[in-house]
Amino acid sequence: MTAAVERLGVPDQAMGVAADLGDPLAAERLVTAARERFGRIDGALISVGGPPRGSAAALEDAQWRKSFETVFLGTVRLARIAAEAIGRDGAIGLVLSTSVRSPIAGLGLSNGLRPGLAGVAKDMSDEYAPRGIRVFSLLPGRILTDRNRELFEATGDPERARLEAEAAIPMGRLGEAAEFGRVAAFLLSPAASYVTGISIPVDGGAVRSL
Repeated sequence: MTAAVERLGVPDQAMGVAADLGDPLAAERLVTAARERFGRIDGALISVGGPPRGSAAALEDAQWRKSFETVFLGTVRLARIAAEAIGRDGAIGLVLSTSVRSPIAGLGLSNGLRPGLAGVAKDMSDEYAPRGIRVFSLLPGRILTDRNRELFEATGDPERARLEAEAAIPMGRLGEAAEFGRVAAFLLSPAASYVTGISIPVDGGAVRSL
C-alpha cells in the first residue's frame, strides 16, 4: 500500500487504507480516515474490482451472495456514507462497466449487478441534488488494466482476444487508464457542476446504443 502511494508521486496528497467493502464497517472507516487526514471530503470515486467470470446460469448462490455484498452493497454503503460527509457542491462517481448498457458474454455477475448500481446512482442523484451533490456512473469499456489483461488471459489466447477486442472498437484500440482518469477528473471537478444522474461510457465508441 505504501509503495502504491509513493508511485503516485504526491505522498502528501494521498494515503492508502486496506479495506474489504464486504465488511459493513469498512465504509465508515475509509471516510473517517480521509476526513482525519485531509480535513474534508470534496468527492468520491468508487471503483470495486470485477467479480469472477462465469455465465449467470453457471454461477453458484455463494458467488452471487459474495459479489452482492462487495460489488453491490459495498458500493451503495460507501456512496451513502461518503454523501453524509461531503459538503455542498461535491460529487460521487461510481465506476461500473459498459455491461450496464449491453451484457458482456461470460460476465454474468457483472451483467446482473452493475446495471442495478447505475439505477441506484440515478436514484441518489435525485436525492442529493438539493444539497448540490452530484452522482453519476462511469462505464469503462476495454481500458488496458490488469482486469482486462486477466480477461484476455482467461481465453487461452490473450493476443487473439486483444485483437478481437480492438476490432470491435471504432477507434481501433484499447483505452489507456489515463484517458479514463481524465474523464473521471472532469466529472468530479467544478467544471462539471451541472452534470448529474447520467451514465457515461468511456469505451472508444464500442457501445452501440445512443
